[in-house]
Amino acid sequence: MTSNIQIKIVERIRYLMDAEKITQYALAKRIRVSQSTICNWLNGKKEPSIESLWKLSDFFDVSIDYLVGKSDI
Repeated sequence: MTSNIQIKIVERIRYLMDAEKITQYALAKRIRVSQSTICNWLNGKKEPSIESLWKLSDFFDVSIDYLVGKSDI
């Protein structure tokens, strides 16, 4: 079963990637994870670890609360 948090994370990562016009491969390189890891997040197969959320937060300049759907800013 897919959780609402997982769905929100996927939506937010996709939105931010589209806004920055960045590919899965490029994002993976920038935050130092594998491209398959990004793919697994976007397909809902896995959720980002807290360390990965920090990296995503820093890269996209958003809060972790935004990424997980607790905040809209």
